[in-house]
Amino acid sequence: MARNNLGLPTGVEFVGTSIRIRFTWKGAEPPRRCETLSFPQTQKGIAAAASLRAQVVQLIKHNALTDDKYAELFPNSRYATTRKTPTFAEYAQVWLDTREIVGGTRRNYRNVLNLYWMPHLALKPISAITPFELRQIVADTQWTSATTKRAALVRIRSVMASAVDDGWLEKNPARGIDLPRKNKREIDPFTREEAERIIAYLYETLAGRRVEIYAAYMEFAFFTGMRPGEIRALREDEIDTNQRIARVCRIVVDGDVAERIKNRKPRNVLLNDRALHALDRARAIKADIRIKTDFMFPPAQGGEWMKDPDGPTGYLKEAIGALGIRPRRLYDTRHTYATLCLMSGMNVAFIANQLGHTVEMLLSTYAEWINSPSDWSELAKLSTATVGTKSVQAETAPL
Repeated sequence: MARNNLGLPTGVEFVGTSIRIRFTWKGAEPPRRCETLSFPQTQKGIAAAASLRAQVVQLIKHNALTDDKYAELFPNSRYATTRKTPTFAEYAQVWLDTREIVGGTRRNYRNVLNLYWMPHLALKPISAITPFELRQIVADTQWTSATTKRAALVRIRSVMASAVDDGWLEKNPARGIDLPRKNKREIDPFTREEAERIIAYLYETLAGRRVEIYAAYMEFAFFTGMRPGEIRALREDEIDTNQRIARVCRIVVDGDVAERIKNRKPRNVLLNDRALHALDRARAIKADIRIKTDFMFPPAQGGEWMKDPDGPTGYLKEAIGALGIRPRRLYDTRHTYATLCLMSGMNVAFIANQLGHTVEMLLSTYAEWINSPSDWSELAKLSTATVGTKSVQAETAPL
């Protein structure tokens, strides 16, 4: 048929080989809308286009045309694709992709969302999710533990809070759901005497071998309180021996070095004599066995950095077993440093800064060790203590 617009219904026109309809929708920007359709330029196609336009005009007249309805009527419209309310699955994926988190944390978030929320909400528009619906999911789920339930609720709260910020929701539907009480892992530090015995045992039994690096690692861990992953990521250029400072700005996570730390705030850790001694021993060990790496505590089996804590953990367990000491985790070296400092009466703000905590976090975590009588007040003698069969002489104040 002739391709001209003469005799076509109001708002219907030919464009190239296609049919286009025009209408005004004050709820859109711009309000004058044009949508090209897939109908053929035939009488049947013209009638279908006119019918669709009439439907749209009626929806506009009754204030019933929404972005989602528009996307339903014109699924290929550029306007629709930018204004259509995303489903929970679509929004959650974008939320996850834009999070500044390390790979392991990202996988954990994805697993929680996929396991507990996607089966119920994946295809639902993010704006249509209600508090009742979320409560029903929570009530119907067989939670394996309070910790698991808390983690799932924290994730859905975060996703929905972002949806509020982005304008898809007026209120966070997950906000009113109570979180289970967070179960804190019991703090179980080594005593000063236990720490010294472990360090001495490792230096004595590992002396002269590549694995002696783990003795130096353990001494450094006990006397800096740095996280295991932070120690494994520590490099030579982050240590200022003259200023007695280690700059903590990265961590090893899932075998990779991440250019960030847990709370995202780099910090300076002041090095006492024992920490400096551990660094000197690490440098000497690396030089003796000709390990070329910028990392301070490379793995004995080779490589630039310790990809996992298995090495130091294994030798810590060996020392604990040989010495008859009650088993603890590698992370408890950090708790040991914190409690030793608290028991010695050091300034709480200083200790918190050393550990990368807020003062509030430090007080809540280590409350029972503050101002409690203990022979750990001997911490002041950190500068003069036995390491294996040698003595480290004091140079300045202990910490």
